[in-house]
Amino acid sequence: MNQKRTFGSILTILGIIGIIVGALGYLQIGGLGLSKMNSIVPFIVGLIFFFAGINLVKTTGDRA
Repeated sequence: MNQKRTFGSILTILGIIGIIVGALGYLQIGGLGLSKMNSIVPFIVGLIFFFAGINLVKTTGDRA
């Protein structure tokens, strides 16, 4: 597997985790201790990581 694809997969997984943490913080579930305004930060960072990872995986070509 290509290094760019591996890094893209890692970014995508981190993005999914950030989106979940932001959503749980916004709904105040799980005892994360985030206010509604503070939960926006992990959500936005998660979105950036998610779309960057998807774009990296999608645009990187496979080599045999």
